[in-house]
Amino acid sequence: MVIDLNNTAGLLLALAPELVLGFWCLVVMIWVAWRHGSFEDQWVAGVLSLAGLVMALGTVIWLWASDARAAQLAGMMALDPYRYATAVLFLLGAILTVLLSLDYLKREGVRIPEYYLLLLFGTLGMMFMGGGSDLIVIFLGLELMSVAVYVLAGIDRRSPFCAEAALKYFLLGAFASGFFLYGIALIYGATGTTNLVLIGTQVSGFALSSNLMALLGLGLLLIGFAFKVAAVPFHMWTPDVYDGSPTPVTGYMAAAVKAAGFAALLRVLFHSFGGVVVWHEALWWLAVITMVAGNLVALAQRQLKRMLAYSSIAHAGYLLAAVTSGSSAGAAAFLFYALAYTLMTIGAFAVLAAAGRGGERGVSVDDLNGLGSRRPWLAAAMTVFMLSLLGFPGTAGFIGKWYILSAAIDANQQLLAVVLVLTSVISAGYYLPPVMAMYMRAPSSPEAHSETTVAGGARLVVALSAALLVVFGFWPNAALEAARRGSTGLTPAVVYTVEGP
Repeated sequence: MVIDLNNTAGLLLALAPELVLGFWCLVVMIWVAWRHGSFEDQWVAGVLSLAGLVMALGTVIWLWASDARAAQLAGMMALDPYRYATAVLFLLGAILTVLLSLDYLKREGVRIPEYYLLLLFGTLGMMFMGGGSDLIVIFLGLELMSVAVYVLAGIDRRSPFCAEAALKYFLLGAFASGFFLYGIALIYGATGTTNLVLIGTQVSGFALSSNLMALLGLGLLLIGFAFKVAAVPFHMWTPDVYDGSPTPVTGYMAAAVKAAGFAALLRVLFHSFGGVVVWHEALWWLAVITMVAGNLVALAQRQLKRMLAYSSIAHAGYLLAAVTSGSSAGAAAFLFYALAYTLMTIGAFAVLAAAGRGGERGVSVDDLNGLGSRRPWLAAAMTVFMLSLLGFPGTAGFIGKWYILSAAIDANQQLLAVVLVLTSVISAGYYLPPVMAMYMRAPSSPEAHSETTVAGGARLVVALSAALLVVFGFWPNAALEAARRGSTGLTPAVVYTVEGP
């Protein structure tokens, strides 16, 4: 389906997913303003949000299945499979988060129906980040997402840890946004445009790949993106923010927010700076440092929430390895691994939410002792999540890491592939102890795990995530093909391969 962007109907069709989600943002906003006095009203707001996300997901899938593309050069928003693939990731992460939150908020006594509105706005910002073909649109999407997540991190106003998380995230996030915006200004000064495709034309056609102003602008953009994806050394906010935020919000940040940052990073680098070899080397080092530091520090953690926070830093390094390859195979590997990471991360946080109370900050590995005998199905799901995060064969995490390794080797980055394998081996030191505690240790007391239950939406999240991880682990062809199709919108004109330093 070819869409003419020169008329109003074409523009509305091109923006259909964002318009649908924006409409439901208004619906939820009106409901929250009208009815906000009870947990039942909050539950209705969650159901309305879920309906909006599902409708937006259906619209995205329809455009993708119709092969919707622009008849001319896209202006502010792209019309390509990459936009649709990333939108599916963001909407899936948001749907799982809403399902997990429906019962969690009532259990924790958090009666703030605006919570769901913020989730919708944050997801809308992610869709603009993944689909934006202009730096201004990407920045606006970044800020829309960030402001919503700042508030979500501190949504439980009774908790001092939530307040600390929100304040740290806001201060450092605003600082990173300054770097990002100044980078846009320098790139505009060097090229005279903020359109990604036109920037790429200027960089490749007018020898701007060595222009100091353009390179400084690119460097500042990389700093802004590195903060959003929690890459070392821009990761220091991550443990405290993830630890202090409500558990569903932590899962949302670890999965969807990270995927949005990488989605925008890939589009900017591939479309605008595909011929600039220096970013390959910069990201090579970022990937290595992030994988090593994230895994080593996670080894020392005994609290599950903090361990998963440092684990998310390590996985940012794995995704950076996919980006560093600078090829369509690397982009496809990112899409597949981001899907698997969304499922296993939100699933793991769903189990963590069932195992604790009061924000789950105090849940340690020892608190899982004997879960396999008391709650066998929940323990089995947690085992799938831990093994998939480890990259164990038979799970989607293994297929994703194999895909990243293949992209790195094809790009002649064998040393980076070796580091990825070695750090994955190290991660067994903190992914396997929870599994051992669930099956090889006795419950700490006769009453242990009596309140460890999942119900309603959380049960669906755990079951669906675990099932899909196993299905994609044994039969990954459909998901791999979708990832390859999604990466076609990012095929660079020239693919550079570099060896690791």
